[in-house]
Amino acid sequence: MSDADDRSMARRALIVIALVLATVVGLALVWETRRVLIWVVLAAFFAVALNPLVDRVQRRLIRRRAAATLVVFLASFVALAALGVLIVVPLLDELARFADRAPDLVREARAGRGPVGELLERFHLRQHADQFQRFGGQLGQSTVGLVRGTVQGVAGVLTVVVLAYLMVVQAPRITAGTLALAGGAREERLRRIGRESARTITGYLSGNLVISLICGLLTFVVLALTGVPFAAVIALLVAIADLIPLVGATLGAIVAGGAGFLHSPTAGVVVLVFFVVYQQVENHLLQPVIMSHAVRLNPLTVLVSVLIAAELGGLVGALLAIPAAGIAQILLREFVPAGRQAASVPADSGPGDRTGGT
Repeated sequence: MSDADDRSMARRALIVIALVLATVVGLALVWETRRVLIWVVLAAFFAVALNPLVDRVQRRLIRRRAAATLVVFLASFVALAALGVLIVVPLLDELARFADRAPDLVREARAGRGPVGELLERFHLRQHADQFQRFGGQLGQSTVGLVRGTVQGVAGVLTVVVLAYLMVVQAPRITAGTLALAGGAREERLRRIGRESARTITGYLSGNLVISLICGLLTFVVLALTGVPFAAVIALLVAIADLIPLVGATLGAIVAGGAGFLHSPTAGVVVLVFFVVYQQVENHLLQPVIMSHAVRLNPLTVLVSVLIAAELGGLVGALLAIPAAGIAQILLREFVPAGRQAASVPADSGPGDRTGGT
């Protein structure tokens, strides 16, 4: 082997080693900055969802981009605050009622009376009541950790809001710069991809919120009619859980069903029957309608994407899985040649097949 071949092999080996090291360093950097990256992804998600509304306000009402964006964000916050008042006021009432009843519940549980006491007696847990009480006292001592987590959560929300606002304000410049780099025939394709992706994300967000609101309201009605206490708190938890695609209603059913059985066996059965029926309606009516109009994914793709994303990214991954899969489908449709797409579709639905040939 000549010296030139040796130098070529050494150069290739160095290139491979450099690429491996760069990949390792990049992955380590992503891991160390994962919280910030999650904030950026969430901000981009909401920015894409709100950008069409800002564009409409800028065209019809306010010419300045920053002012139009501020108006849309303030209107969104007012709407969320109004919704929060509708939820928080009953929640505070329920919490006040629970605080008033807490001493009686503890005494009944210790004596083996009431729904909690009967449950403890049934599973032979009453002898461990003192251990439960000590455990509750230990939970109360973790106030510092709770405060720290709350502060971090508030800081994360504020960061996401500021990032989303800046992204929406700078969206025309970012779009113009990207299109200028593409140029020529690619410009219209990129515009189409951006438009369809924005419609997918907006439709997914609005549809998911509507479904969760329907689930929460129906749960509150069922719990209130069956006399289950703290119906507003449980319905709020169910609505929040229902934001998780596919499995949210099931998680909510576990919470509400447990509360129903604690109240009475009849209430528990009614709540479980309601959730069985509602799960079928959501999976076979509400979700397909939303996916067909917003994301246009078949149920198998939705399930696989949610499971994979939840495994890789946890709750954030599960929330972003469906719109991400919809955007991937848009990119596939745009960049895969039409001939390959046609070849991948079975040719058994032509007019000749339906009419028996002509």
